[in-house]
Amino acid sequence: MSTTADPLAALASLPGVADSVDSVRKAVDRVYGHRVMRRRSNEITSEAALRGARGSAALSGADWALEEVRRRTDFGVETEARAVGAALRLTAEAGQLLSVWRQSPLRVLARLHLVAAGGTRPDETVGRPRLEGEPVDEPLVRLAVPSASEVAGRLEGLAGLLLAGTEAPALVTAAVVHGELLALRPFGSCNGLVARAAERIVLVGSGLDPKSICPAEVGHAELGAEAYLAALDGYASGTPEGVGAWIAHCGRAVELGVRESTAVCEALQRGAA
Repeated sequence: MSTTADPLAALASLPGVADSVDSVRKAVDRVYGHRVMRRRSNEITSEAALRGARGSAALSGADWALEEVRRRTDFGVETEARAVGAALRLTAEAGQLLSVWRQSPLRVLARLHLVAAGGTRPDETVGRPRLEGEPVDEPLVRLAVPSASEVAGRLEGLAGLLLAGTEAPALVTAAVVHGELLALRPFGSCNGLVARAAERIVLVGSGLDPKSICPAEVGHAELGAEAYLAALDGYASGTPEGVGAWIAHCGRAVELGVRESTAVCEALQRGAA
């Protein structure tokens, strides 16, 4: 990252990032201006949460149909069911942690991992970053797993940047949080789910998406796992081109989430949902 006083803001000048930020802002403004939002925003928020959880679970290997997620009540047995249940719990929890995030991002990350993994891994590894020698169960991500000491240092650095405040656009900050957590895999499990939940917290808490109706997780799933991992590889490379491409990828995911919620608005307007 840049060594300027606001390294997150400096990333906004990377090639293609400004255009992505502008495109996302326009897309978000359009869905917030939809007439259905004036009277039924709570329904849009609830539906976005459900669809976002489905998308995040899909990227963790549980690609269920939306109606299956909607009707299912048992999420505690099969591996895929546990992933879907964890994604749903995280989506519900994320909205309760905005104020804590502003004071202690690391505390929120620990809480998110506890929520995601606590029901299936009731041991001392849940809710804290992994120690040296502890395994990581995150088969989707192909990157080499950083050491526990590197994870600790980079988490502290990320938290410091967030607590210091930044003029960076919300998309840039959210993409960096997401990318760092996915590249570091600080926990023994559920890192992808936690990373995507943290992205959601930043997008909501920044004011870009205050009602949480623009589920980036939907877009990440729609763009596909291979594109997701290729963009993450670029982020992990640390090159301006790679980091810029990751931010743009996250921007496209937000726009696709906006498209999903716009479709929900249109269905509600027609009386079809």
